[in-house]
Amino acid sequence: MLTTNLENVRQRIKGAADRASRDASQVKLVAVSKTHPPAVIREAIGAGLNVFGENKVQEAESKIADVGRYAVEWHLIGHLQSNKARKAVQLFDVIQSVDSIELAERLERICEEEGRDSLSILVQVDLAGEETKSGVPEGDVMRLADYLKACKRLRFNGLMVMPPYFDDPEATRQYFRRLRALRDEILPGGDLSMGMSHDFEVAIEEGATIIRVGTAIFGERGISRG
Repeated sequence: MLTTNLENVRQRIKGAADRASRDASQVKLVAVSKTHPPAVIREAIGAGLNVFGENKVQEAESKIADVGRYAVEWHLIGHLQSNKARKAVQLFDVIQSVDSIELAERLERICEEEGRDSLSILVQVDLAGEETKSGVPEGDVMRLADYLKACKRLRFNGLMVMPPYFDDPEATRQYFRRLRALRDEILPGGDLSMGMSHDFEVAIEEGATIIRVGTAIFGERGISRG
């Protein structure tokens, strides 16, 4: 099932890229492996996936130890609590969910203490004002971006958004367009992490360079959407 699902996702990526006159190779597929055990991740690696996204540091720690820290590329895509920052620096290649100067300061300091020369990060932007989701308010992004650009260890590589869930994927298009416009203003050419299982085609049409896909690859599990 996983192999079939993955082939379907890849075809959908290509179709969306073609519609936007883009090359599908410009889109990085992050397989959202939250709630899935190491055996499933290894199956996904066997199917050709090499980038995985985890929501929680604690859950990811044991899985990364099992699968291998350097076997694939690991992204933290969920909210990062400050008390988990050190472990996140040790475990992940990319942290997509930086949402405050305070967190950025902590990550920069920990990178220095841990002897890590560089850590790729994205800024999670809150475009909808949802209380249940993290992200820096749109009006505060520039101040955080300016801080990150001055960091020695953190590499500010782009923006991430998690828009509200709509049954109609077209309803998310406005958020993807706003994030792209913000990226063009703050960090031209930077990454845009946007789009999940139900709306990644719209995100690709609007310029996504990273998509985070769980359910469409691994199937339904629990109540979480990915």
